[in-house]
Amino acid sequence: MSSVLEIDFACPIGFRPLSLDLRTPDVADAPVVVFLHGGGWLRGSRRVFTPGIDDAHSFDRIVAAGFAIASCEYRLSGEALFPAQLDDVGAAIDWLQAHGSAYGLDASRLVLWGVSAGATLAALTALRGRRVSGVVDWFGPTDLFAMAEHDMGDAPSETREARWIGGPAAERPEIARAASPLHQVGAHLPPVHISHGTADEHVPFAQSEALAEALRAAGADEVEFHPVPGGRHFWAGLDDTDAVFDRAIDFARRVTAR
Repeated sequence: MSSVLEIDFACPIGFRPLSLDLRTPDVADAPVVVFLHGGGWLRGSRRVFTPGIDDAHSFDRIVAAGFAIASCEYRLSGEALFPAQLDDVGAAIDWLQAHGSAYGLDASRLVLWGVSAGATLAALTALRGRRVSGVVDWFGPTDLFAMAEHDMGDAPSETREARWIGGPAAERPEIARAASPLHQVGAHLPPVHISHGTADEHVPFAQSEALAEALRAAGADEVEFHPVPGGRHFWAGLDDTDAVFDRAIDFARRVTAR
């Protein structure tokens, strides 16, 4: 098990301090994975990579591959609406780039790795123009307008997406567009690795399929898209998650190679 340092990286005015958990390998100048947790922007913890998958098969697996991993929290939707979460991710990157060398990190080689809502934040951070080596997007919502049509039994104003942007997408179209990676796609993006289960009941597989198609159509430098047959949300339904982790780690290793 890798040791964990808890570090406050920002304190937005009027809010609580924001922390990251830093795990480092026994190598100098390690590339960095910035991990962003899921939970619909309204719950979740930086301490849990994916519900049902323990640290040994997630955080520790990435560190064993030679990466430092900074698992970063961000303000949840009950604390602040979009785009506050993107500001928080940016603050974490700024801290790592300013202070990472003191911890043996090479933050010029940095991959954003998000799951579910965290994957949306990872993609949007790159689309905002942050210079990163790559993005790992695991089953993230990409189009809030289409997500509004995905009935999970909530009233339109009570969905996770509506709680995040301050109302239903149809009532806040400009904000919903800005919060949707699909509608922010441009050609000048870092390499992107997308994995999504074909049986995902919370975020439809079509969300990632559409993003991959849009990225390729826009001429993005590199897009990996991996459908995971039978995979449900947070990889429920998979007997073994080693393969999905290995593909993402291989991608991160390649895009951060010197």
